[in-house]
Amino acid sequence: MYGLIIFSVFLAIVCSAYNFYSVRKREVGTELMGEISTAIKEGADTFLLHETKIILIVGLIIAIILAVVVSWESAIAFIIGAIMSGAAGFIGMRAATLTNVRVANEARKTRSLGASLKVAFQGGSVMGLCVGGFALLGLLIVYLIFGKAIGQMNPDQVTIQTNWIGISFIPFAMTISGYALGCSVIAMFNRVGGGIYTKAADMGADLVGKTEVHISEDDPRNPATIADNVGDNVGDVAGLGSDLLESFVATIIATATLACYMFYTHMTSDNPITGTLLSKLIMYPFVFAAIGLISSSVGIMYLVLKKVSDKPHRELNISTWTAAVFTIVGNGFFTYFIFKGMDTSAAGFKVGIFSPWISAIFGVVSGIVIGMFAEYYTSDHYTPTINVAKASIEGPALTVINGMGLGMKSTFAPVLVLGFSIILANYFSGIYGVAMAAVGMLSFVSATVAVDTYGPIADNAGGISEMAKLDPEVREITDTLDSVGNTTAAIGKGFAIGSAALAALSLFASYIYAQAGAGDTASFNIFLDIIDPLTLSGTIIGGALPFFFSGMLIEAVAKAAGKMVDEVRRQFREDPGILTGESRPDYNNCIAISSIGALQEMRFPSLLAVVIPIISGFIFGANFVGGLLIGTSLSAIMLAFFTGNAGGAWDNAKKYIESGMLKGHGKDSKTHEASVVGDTVGDPLKDTVGPSLDIFMKIMSVIAILAVSIFSKYNLLELFKVIFK
Repeated sequence: MYGLIIFSVFLAIVCSAYNFYSVRKREVGTELMGEISTAIKEGADTFLLHETKIILIVGLIIAIILAVVVSWESAIAFIIGAIMSGAAGFIGMRAATLTNVRVANEARKTRSLGASLKVAFQGGSVMGLCVGGFALLGLLIVYLIFGKAIGQMNPDQVTIQTNWIGISFIPFAMTISGYALGCSVIAMFNRVGGGIYTKAADMGADLVGKTEVHISEDDPRNPATIADNVGDNVGDVAGLGSDLLESFVATIIATATLACYMFYTHMTSDNPITGTLLSKLIMYPFVFAAIGLISSSVGIMYLVLKKVSDKPHRELNISTWTAAVFTIVGNGFFTYFIFKGMDTSAAGFKVGIFSPWISAIFGVVSGIVIGMFAEYYTSDHYTPTINVAKASIEGPALTVINGMGLGMKSTFAPVLVLGFSIILANYFSGIYGVAMAAVGMLSFVSATVAVDTYGPIADNAGGISEMAKLDPEVREITDTLDSVGNTTAAIGKGFAIGSAALAALSLFASYIYAQAGAGDTASFNIFLDIIDPLTLSGTIIGGALPFFFSGMLIEAVAKAAGKMVDEVRRQFREDPGILTGESRPDYNNCIAISSIGALQEMRFPSLLAVVIPIISGFIFGANFVGGLLIGTSLSAIMLAFFTGNAGGAWDNAKKYIESGMLKGHGKDSKTHEASVVGDTVGDPLKDTVGPSLDIFMKIMSVIAILAVSIFSKYNLLELFKVIFK
């Protein structure tokens, strides 16, 4: 089994390296194209470098606290997780900044949609393969060092142990939770920081360029255009990669952690989980994900090596479906092999050894269905988004109102799918099955991220083609690719939200199990009393937290965007030659404004998810935090679907009008201006708030699992009980 995981990591990294260097050796194009591409790359690198300095300080503080308060093993695992997540984001972003100009040049040379698609997808696949490869590489390192070499996986070690300050926990469960936290911290900073950056630049380019002086956001006369293209890379590539890597890791770790606590809490039952079964339950999600990574590599390389047609949506679907089918079939054989001849009833499996595989399939299917609903509500091929576009005829107010209504309605269907998936997955394999449903949904994450990352690359290629004043036919090709990319991005967001919901539920179950103390196994009951005043109040407050968090992010984007708008107006006002094409705008000043604004505004929202569970736990105890996690997860799921789908619909409604599909209401019309307002409202929702909420609810759960063994014993309420006893 170790060999299979090692092979999957090796294959992903080799394929990623092949695609990276294949793209890099392609021609850049004209001298002006090269200059624009270099400016975008340098801007993205500069932002990531400044952000990394902040992350290093925060990460070092967290690692020291983990080492002193919990264990040195969890601190080392935390560092490994942060390195893997950061490396994946950086390499994927570097590939994207190399690819964008080469896509534009391929369209310039060949005038072929299929050839341009292949280059864009090949560049995006680097991010996808790095997400799966680096995530599993880090998990494998943690598993072999701490699980095997140090012995935390030995059955006699999978029990509650107490550290030097009296804190009790299961060592391996705590260690891999540290790894998850490392990935989560990087994802939070990249998503929040990148999201603020990209939307500040995008809104500045739109509000002044499109609605005031009536030029495109990608017009070389627009001072914010380079910053906008930089934002696509730091937010939609580096942020996306770190986000989905964290989701991928969280689902695997939630499943393995559950297995550890199930083993411990069933020790003295009539049907205990054996040490052999425990090892297989822990390894199962790791190898399941490894087979998914191999399948994703096959699906990706199939599209890279074949002759691509001029039907981008069809070609991208073939790659994704190939990965999904190979994942399901391959894991069917693997499930039979790993559990063959074993009695799995102790783990709660209802239909024998294939129970967790069936649960995982429900996750795969629900992820696909949720993606289909996301496409329905956000694609301009369907009625909801077309209706938003038509509402723009009556002005921006109705555009916003219709988009909000669409977003709110769009939450019901995917949540219904999630609910049935949870019920069915739990029926076949218990709470372990729910965790496996999340693993199944993200098992071919490399394929979905490759398709998702292709979108911002195509968007950048369009910007470069316009800034470099290439033939309009080139822009038509890149716009077609970008339009498909908007749909794939919406589908990817649906996958991310669905998997985050299942992962949060699994992590919550681990949180409940983690409260089991030494000697409690004989009478331990897993429950959280929802009508307990502490739990109920925690649930109510937890429900408000995502709104508070989202409000801070929207305000942060608004502040940074306001500064960008002022700067663009200043340049147009002080140098009229910019609009006539006689003067060159100051692109660097806009890049600096977005960078500084994002770095200043991201700190407090990013730390909120880390601080709230700890402070709440040490004041009110474990039951309050349990309620907090329930309320936060429920609220965050709904908000994430609402913001993602509403924002996507506004964006594609604008593009529907720009493409001339609404007769008599094309570019530069009042209808178009109204749609730009709607798109601007949706920008921070779909690209900052929605993606960040996925991480927010998971990082709170991971922090709670790490800290519950401490604050369940040491909190102000317990202290008062002792004092006034």
